[in-house]
Amino acid sequence: MATLYTQQSTNIRKTYLLMTVFAVMVIAICYAVSFYLGSPIILYIGVVLALATSVGSYWFSDKIVLKMTGAKEIAKADAPELYNIVENLAITAGLPMPKVYIVNDPSPNAFATGRDPEHAVVAATSGLLEILDRTELEGVMAHELAHVGNRDMLVMTVAVVLAGFVAIVADILARTLLFGGGRDRSPIFLVIGIIGIILAPIAAKMIQLAISRKREYLADATAALLTRYPEGLASALEKITQNPQPMRKVSHATAHLFISDPFKDEKKGFKQKINGLFQTHPPAADRIAKLRALAK
Repeated sequence: MATLYTQQSTNIRKTYLLMTVFAVMVIAICYAVSFYLGSPIILYIGVVLALATSVGSYWFSDKIVLKMTGAKEIAKADAPELYNIVENLAITAGLPMPKVYIVNDPSPNAFATGRDPEHAVVAATSGLLEILDRTELEGVMAHELAHVGNRDMLVMTVAVVLAGFVAIVADILARTLLFGGGRDRSPIFLVIGIIGIILAPIAAKMIQLAISRKREYLADATAALLTRYPEGLASALEKITQNPQPMRKVSHATAHLFISDPFKDEKKGFKQKINGLFQTHPPAADRIAKLRALAK
């Protein structure tokens, strides 16, 4: 029978597999550009730039996210219940106390950011604090601390950067083909290059989203383990997703960090299935069902 531990192990293995595929894709695209232009230096420059961008994004990700969302740091006196919940959960999880932020937004949501547990931030919207009771808020904060403890920020930052890098490299190759570079190369490689230009950015984005969804399932399971009460998070997710109001200040670059889709973009029927392929979060109904199954 599946347990919290087996669910975590399965998601971690799948995530590592996806990240491996992602890395191979980036190297392959860089090599394709290098080979087509007949210049190995392109490959070297591409790899160096990818690494530099990844490190830079990882190092400054918390400051960028906090600025983009308009989050404000609070002290214990500003929101005693929220602060105490985070403090108690951090102690239980064996994590350093993260900084606590509030986003002034009526849409209920929460996120975590930071390059490691020692520089972590957890944030909740004012709307979240208004609609959740204590056990539900504990479930949400446990989910965010699970991201911190599982070091999801590194995984997600790398995934986002790699997805963008693949798109950039594909665009470079497209411009090269357009202006006739590498005409002495094999026509077969030209065809492969065109196919790569079309499919690589789409595949990269799909892998990025798949990783994001896997991390959400893992954080849900970890939160249930931390609180010993999966129903708290399940009930919170119901309330969050039933609220139709999107967040006022959010971008696609930060959407994957939130516990629930901040755009509240719901489709029905066939449109819902297609739209689900490009969502940063797994369906709320699936997450709730898994949490309640764990409680049995």
